[in-house]
Amino acid sequence: AEAGCTDSPDTGVDWSGCRKRNLILSGYDFSGANMNKADLFASDMRETKMVGTDLTRATMTRVNISDSDLTNANLSKVDGGRMVLQNVQLTGSSFEKAELFRADFAGSNLTNADLNKTELGRANFNDSNLTGAQITFTNLARANFKDSTMVGTDLSRSWTYLTQFEGVDLSGVVNLSQEQLELSCGDSDTKLPAGLT
Repeated sequence: AEAGCTDSPDTGVDWSGCRKRNLILSGYDFSGANMNKADLFASDMRETKMVGTDLTRATMTRVNISDSDLTNANLSKVDGGRMVLQNVQLTGSSFEKAELFRADFAGSNLTNADLNKTELGRANFNDSNLTGAQITFTNLARANFKDSTMVGTDLSRSWTYLTQFEGVDLSGVVNLSQEQLELSCGDSDTKLPAGLT
């Protein structure tokens, strides 16, 4: 493991458990890499390719990974408070049980992503694509979904206290309850599923 930590950034690199804090790692291809439990605190990882990368339990607090491709990446149980993930390809990625308080997903594609049981308080999903995403049993308090796409998005049992749905078409959202709506915020452009007010 110690030898792996000295390896250069590359596809398939094994940085599991390695300390890589405050580094400039932008522009690299980490596809298929093993970064399980890696400490990437505050590193610059913009414009990286991380297709299928294992980031389970990684420390990614304040990491900027904008404009990257994380298709089918595993970010389960990541500690990623204040992560910046703007304009990121996250199709099929898993964030299950991750800590992502105040994370910024603006403009990102989260089609079919797994966000179940995730901490997303005050997270920003402005103008993001959440088609088919699973967001169940999740804390969405004060999260912002303004102008996002939520077709087939499952919000079952998620906490929506002051969650912002301005300009969002919620008519295709799955398992949205009246109680969740009454806790959340919308505007005249917010569209609701049939039977809800």
